[in-house]
Amino acid sequence: MNFSNDYSDGIRGTDDNRVGPIRITASKLASAESVKRAAIISFALASLAGLILAYLSSYWIIAIGVAAIAAAWGYTGGKNPYGYKGLGEMSVFVFFGVVATMGTYYVQTLDITWNAFAASVPMGSLSCALLAINNLRDREQDQLVGKRTLAVRIGDRGSRVFFVSLIASAYIFAFLAGSAWTLLTLLTLPLSLPLARTVLKGASRAELVPLLGATGKLQLAFAIIFAASLAL
Repeated sequence: MNFSNDYSDGIRGTDDNRVGPIRITASKLASAESVKRAAIISFALASLAGLILAYLSSYWIIAIGVAAIAAAWGYTGGKNPYGYKGLGEMSVFVFFGVVATMGTYYVQTLDITWNAFAASVPMGSLSCALLAINNLRDREQDQLVGKRTLAVRIGDRGSRVFFVSLIASAYIFAFLAGSAWTLLTLLTLPLSLPLARTVLKGASRAELVPLLGATGKLQLAFAIIFAASLAL
């Protein structure tokens, strides 16, 4: 998905004045065609792995895989990218959270449960938080180039409250996943609370770049502790 996103944003000129990590296409580190080729190869490898997984579990996985690839390309690609209409967070929540978590559970058990859904929400919320802070950082530039992300649509303050709400929902649904051990996820509060305070206080543009990394660290730490708590 990152290759296709990089390619599509790059050829549209969306990343020409980007604040944050370097993008391959926009910075001319690689040609647009080579980045597109890398995206296609990645999709092909994922499809091969998906076919093997479907053979070993359920052929419904093929339909999910097709939908996931279409969503990955359609995020910023094609004539009518949904990521430019404020629907990126919803897609990330569905595919990085619900589909990834419940799909993993399903291929091992061939069952769907409430607990599996509850466990998927923190994963989706924290994945959304990464996109939300990225879009908050780029909100002004995205608005100038006509990229109507959710951050552009709900404004600066709304974007900050949305980011904090995503983090809070991760803890809430972790507790609903069916195990008292999930209280161990509170061990990540020293990572999440300073992050939330900094965002609410108004950090913007370049100031948000290190917070993107901090959100990634929170997601990783939360996922490890959450998985361990469910195993216990």
